[in-house]
Amino acid sequence: MSLATPYPAQLHLQGTRKIARWRPFVQWLLAVPHLLIAYVLSMLRVVLTLIAFFTVLFTRRIPRPLFDVIAMSLRYEWRVASYVLFLHEDYPPFDFQTTADDDRADPHTIVTFAYPEQMSRWRPLVKWLFAVPHYVALAVFGIAATVIVIMGFFAVLFTGSYPQRLRDILVGVYRHSLRVQSYVGLLTDTYPPFSLQAD
Repeated sequence: MSLATPYPAQLHLQGTRKIARWRPFVQWLLAVPHLLIAYVLSMLRVVLTLIAFFTVLFTRRIPRPLFDVIAMSLRYEWRVASYVLFLHEDYPPFDFQTTADDDRADPHTIVTFAYPEQMSRWRPLVKWLFAVPHYVALAVFGIAATVIVIMGFFAVLFTGSYPQRLRDILVGVYRHSLRVQSYVGLLTDTYPPFSLQAD
C-alpha cells in the first residue's frame, strides 16, 4: 500500500535483474574498499547525529550542511549494500556529493531526502522509544532478508537472474530500514510507515 504523501526518505533500485552467475562469489570481495569507506562514514554519521541532536533541541533545525553529509553517508551505504548483495553488476562510484537529492552517479540506486525546515524540539528525546516497534519488525525482516539473500544466491548461480519478487522484498526491507534510520537519526519528524513499498 502506497502512502498518500511520499515519505521524506526515498529509496529505489533500478536496472536489469540479469547478473553473471559468477558474481555472487566475488562482489563482496570487490566491494571491500567501499565497505571500509562506508564504515568510516557510519562512524562520522554517529558524531554528526549527536551534533544534530543538540541543534534540533535548541534551535528546532538541523543545519543543511550537516543534513546533506548524513544523507550522503546513507546513500553511499545503499549503493555499497546493493552491490554486495549482487542486486546489480555495476561497481558503485566513489561519490561523496553532499546533497539531499541523489546526484544519479550510480544509475541503479536512488536515495533522496526531503530537508525539514523546522523540527520538533522534544522529539529527539523520545524518537528511539517510538521506533521500538519498527526495530522489532526490522529484526523479523532481517531474518527473512537473510533467507532471501541465500535464495537469491542460488537463483543467480543457476539462472543468471535475480527473481523479481525476492529482489523487491530485499529492497523493501532496506527501504524500511532507511526510513527508520531517517526518523531516529533526526532527518525527519515523520513517523515511518510499517510498509516495504515505495511511495
